Amino acid sequence: MSFITFMTFMTVLTFMTFLTSVIIPATAQDNQFAEAEIIMKRANGFRGIWYMNQPSNDEYVYKYSGGLAVYPANHRPFAVYARAVDKTFFCFGGTDSTNSTLMHNVSYFDHRTGKVANPLTILDKKTTDAHDNPVISIDDRGYIWIFSTSHGISRPSYIHKSKRPYDISDFKLINATEIVNGKPQPFTNFSYFQVYPVKGKGFIALFTKYNKAGQRVIGYNTTADGEHWNEWKVLAHIEEGHYQISTERNGKIGVAFDYHPKGKGLNYRTNLHYLETSDFGKTWQNIGGEMVQLPLTSPQNPATVHDYASEKRNCYLLDITFDQQNKPAILVIASKGYEAGPANGPREWTLYRPGKEGWEHHIVTTSDNNYDMGSVYHVSKHSWRVVGPSVDGPQAYNPGGEVAMWRSDDGGRQWALERHLTRNSPMNHSYVRKPVHAQDGFYAIWADGHGRKPSESFIYFSNANGDVYRLPRQGNAPMLTPQPMK
Repeated sequence: MSFITFMTFMTVLTFMTFLTSVIIPATAQDNQFAEAEIIMKRANGFRGIWYMNQPSNDEYVYKYSGGLAVYPANHRPFAVYARAVDKTFFCFGGTDSTNSTLMHNVSYFDHRTGKVANPLTILDKKTTDAHDNPVISIDDRGYIWIFSTSHGISRPSYIHKSKRPYDISDFKLINATEIVNGKPQPFTNFSYFQVYPVKGKGFIALFTKYNKAGQRVIGYNTTADGEHWNEWKVLAHIEEGHYQISTERNGKIGVAFDYHPKGKGLNYRTNLHYLETSDFGKTWQNIGGEMVQLPLTSPQNPATVHDYASEKRNCYLLDITFDQQNKPAILVIASKGYEAGPANGPREWTLYRPGKEGWEHHIVTTSDNNYDMGSVYHVSKHSWRVVGPSVDGPQAYNPGGEVAMWRSDDGGRQWALERHLTRNSPMNHSYVRKPVHAQDGFYAIWADGHGRKPSESFIYFSNANGDVYRLPRQGNAPMLTPQPMK
């Protein structure tokens, strides 16, 4: 081969590689085993991962897709406020300039200066699957923990701990173990991780393990030091499995979950259930205080909040939080089916709260996609707020849209639009996440992305007033200035 022919071949090969990484979603690697590469270098900007799931062969192109840097709803938390240093630390699924791989990045917002730290890339997950996004926690002594999740069993999971309190400059890998059949084994695989520090006790984490049939079994584990985990305990395994979301306040954990009916496939998720524990997972109760024997194995059980199955409707879990009396509020979307498009509308954003005679629910608003994920905030005694992409965006019927703020001042019964946070956007905004102990200056974080084709993805945050800022996609300085959005 001549030099010119060789260079022509290399040019074509490079161009094809570019097309594969930028124009064609890199999905072939998503189910392949790959060990992550530890990076520990500055990311030089905020570049969110673009991801798609399940081509739909219609005008909406995918079941869901877009800028999914802080996806999914059952990863939590993505951000935590630390009062000791007046900073909100956050992590996200980042990528390179061509969206060819998933990077686990960590940063913080300094409430005193209004600037953000140039992110540290902890590792390259060697996939483009946003189900592998990280979550963050801060322990009693101020050390920052990053839990690198996996989508099923095809890739390993990782745990990293900052080398110094409230410092993201360097992390060490934790060679964690869990008890399996009475013996310690490497703790290197967990999905849909949700982790909470409980003062004086350690961490409690709710997460999913996949069984041999590919079913999502939900459970929890505890640890005193983040390194030595106890034996995983199953919360529920009803028919084909579950998704779950959870929250923590003053040591109390609340968890809401759905289930997959047998024979209907994993795209069909229905019903709403709720359990809580106040003793680090030793005992679990329903909202009436009735002790529940675990694991739950039947759709008819004392944890049931709403029977969507009898209505032949899907239930998509968005968010859960506690009020000042430690009473839960659960936000879901109910719809007629999993496919995108108007046929399965309306998608009803529904808030559940315990009342005098059991669970009460009221509709906040409606939107055009099952994956229009937002967050619920308890503002004061009777006031609640929901922030999310509930307004139709430029890619209608695809996940996300324009972000809006909704408010109720009568305990969640009636809702009114408080403010539009974004308008006239070129791409859909999606997955609006609430930090733990959210402060006014950094109240919500999310990303944007095109709903029907691969694209760049920017990361945004808003304050409690609804003012929106975009994080710089490129930057070399240690601290970067967010861009106000008009």
